[in-house]
Amino acid sequence: MLRGMRAGLLALLLAPGAVCAQTLSFTFDDGLDPRANAQAATQNAALLQALSAARVKAAFFPAGKIVDTAEGIALVRAWGLAGHSVGNHSYSHASYGSARMTLEAFTQDIEREHALLSSLPGWTNRLRFPYLKEGDTAAKHAAIYRWFAAHHYKPAAVSIDASDWYYNERYEARLKANPAADPAPLRQAYLDHLWDRANYYDSLAMQTIRRHPAHVILLHTNAINAAFLPEIIAMFRDRGWKVVAAPAAFDDPLYQMRPATIPAGESILWSLAKQQGLPGLRYPAEDGEYEQPKLDALGL
Repeated sequence: MLRGMRAGLLALLLAPGAVCAQTLSFTFDDGLDPRANAQAATQNAALLQALSAARVKAAFFPAGKIVDTAEGIALVRAWGLAGHSVGNHSYSHASYGSARMTLEAFTQDIEREHALLSSLPGWTNRLRFPYLKEGDTAAKHAAIYRWFAAHHYKPAAVSIDASDWYYNERYEARLKANPAADPAPLRQAYLDHLWDRANYYDSLAMQTIRRHPAHVILLHTNAINAAFLPEIIAMFRDRGWKVVAAPAAFDDPLYQMRPATIPAGESILWSLAKQQGLPGLRYPAEDGEYEQPKLDALGL
């Protein structure tokens, strides 16, 4: 019976008409902390305005420790009220891929976040693993998925990963050094980066599941996305990608798969590629060290 179920799922994944063109949904991690960021409310509003103007429904995964104030929770609430889904990113944003992190400690952290935010509009029992790390051992990986089943949770896997956090560091440093600096060169470098990463992971999809899935891209609630999200959405649409609501993208059969890679995590497509032995995979899949030489060369 299990063999038949797997065969049926594989047939669905490989169905030529499942998704016939590049499709993208937007998800955002972490949240904004008014205690540490005087622009938190302004940046939150800019992200929501960009999504509203583009008629995009996203998914938001705040970490409890970042938003655990009345002001921070109000920013999260605004996402739900705007029609976006809100999910769990754990309270402490600790890595389940750490050898020091136990199943008990990690699930307690999930439950703490659930207690803090689950009454907000848009809430869904879906977890975005911090750092996309799903366990450093096969036993821990299997155990967290058993916990999901018992607590009616689902993972919020990513198909397209990127280093937007690093570009944000460079963007904020550039503004601090010269508030009047022309944003165009860094904006273009950032758009080029996201376009490159989207096409790279789509190429992994074509090699592993042999079709274009409904992609889920991971971005963060930060200054660079607050500034350039309208251009990001427009770029993908202008180049032929269809933008869909994040909850609809998670319905793609791709996100029902559990690649057997240890350590577990990264983009689900990267993990499938590793499982299938595709050459040329780097680890970690995304990091600032890959982007620094490009931006240094551009003087950004």
